[in-house]
Amino acid sequence: MTLQGKVALVAGGTRGAGRGITIELGAAGATVYVTGRSTRGQPSEYARPETIEETAELVTANGGRGIAVRVDHLIADDVRGLVGRIRAEQGRLDILVNDIWGGEQLFEWNKPVWEHNLENGLRMMRLAIDTHLITAHHALPLMIERPGGLLVEITDGTAEYNAGHYRLSPFYDLAKVAVNRMAWAHAKDLAKHGSTSVSLTPGWMRSEMMLELYGVAEENWRDATAKVPHFVISETPRFVGRAVAALAADPDRERWNGQSLSSGGLAQVYGFTDLDGSQPDAWRYVPEVQDAGKPADATGYR
Repeated sequence: MTLQGKVALVAGGTRGAGRGITIELGAAGATVYVTGRSTRGQPSEYARPETIEETAELVTANGGRGIAVRVDHLIADDVRGLVGRIRAEQGRLDILVNDIWGGEQLFEWNKPVWEHNLENGLRMMRLAIDTHLITAHHALPLMIERPGGLLVEITDGTAEYNAGHYRLSPFYDLAKVAVNRMAWAHAKDLAKHGSTSVSLTPGWMRSEMMLELYGVAEENWRDATAKVPHFVISETPRFVGRAVAALAADPDRERWNGQSLSSGGLAQVYGFTDLDGSQPDAWRYVPEVQDAGKPADATGYR
């Protein structure tokens, strides 16, 4: 699998899924622009150590070329300038991954709309929906100049799962459902230009923030299952990264146009594995084991 000569933009690549995707695109040989608001000199309100510069360096270390650009994807002029730079420097854009989020500190679990903080809820909407639309508006014209482009909208939960399950709060629920629908809608327009749009969800991801929350590191992540048994199905951010790289390298990727996909589901199709050699299929496990009230057991699911 090679993406040599391809140019990608991972919008929201500072940490988590975005970082995993960026690294794996680089490992396949792509030039990857990684954006976010956390830089070494100017951290975002997250006040976390991960930075876009660090992610870009990881891309280069893994065989690609990483280029860090600080962008606030709620500011149209920022995004317009970013795309103008990509056009000037590369003359093309083959892959756009919309992974902008930033809502972990905003949503309140299991609260109806009248109890949830309104300001936080509305900002979550802007971070999850407006950013993706602003970025698509400015970046897709460059991508469709060549046939074969790929747009990947990153969300949480497949369209099928989200349609039948309430996701934490009305704000979070709407945010995640909207991204699936957004990818479906873009597919209708991009198909006319020989390009493909999909939504993609990781499973229960061992992001930097999740590992910190559970007081473990990647090396001993299984220790967290003592308190959170179903964490046994979790996956690294690199797993969804490998899903994106596989899609981007597939000459027949148009078959997925408009579909809602998962990292675990695509692993069964393309044969890639997580870093430990397993293929965790979280969105099959969650309804069949976790939601069904069965004891945590990933046998047959990874």
